[in-house]
Amino acid sequence: MAKVSSSTALPVSAKTVWAVIGNFNALPDWHPAVEKSELKKENGSTVRKLSLVGGGSIEEKLEQVDDKERRYTYTILSGPLPVSNYTATLRVRDSDKGCSVEWSSEFEAKGAPEGDAVAAISGIYEAGFENLKKMFGG
Repeated sequence: MAKVSSSTALPVSAKTVWAVIGNFNALPDWHPAVEKSELKKENGSTVRKLSLVGGGSIEEKLEQVDDKERRYTYTILSGPLPVSNYTATLRVRDSDKGCSVEWSSEFEAKGAPEGDAVAAISGIYEAGFENLKKMFGG
């Protein structure tokens, strides 16, 4: 299994950032690659369909959410990314100078070398973090 873990510091409270990114359907509000997110219930589970800028879509299932700990975990059900068995966690923690946003995942490369899959996932995380820095400073 490949692993990717990235984090960024923001000069605002964890509560402020979680209010923006903590909703499983909020990715279009802060990630520049996501145009639209639609939630649906499927066999008692929450699933989001992400429409990507430039075309394509990804379906993801919410596995766990903990608003007190400010984190949620999700899996990818389908999409164009070169990964399978993908599980990720997005978390916001308080820090001395504001907060830290952490995005980590484990997955298997599918249809591409592992290095390419890691680079693709890392790029997604970094694009989200760069936009959060624009939104909140940092």
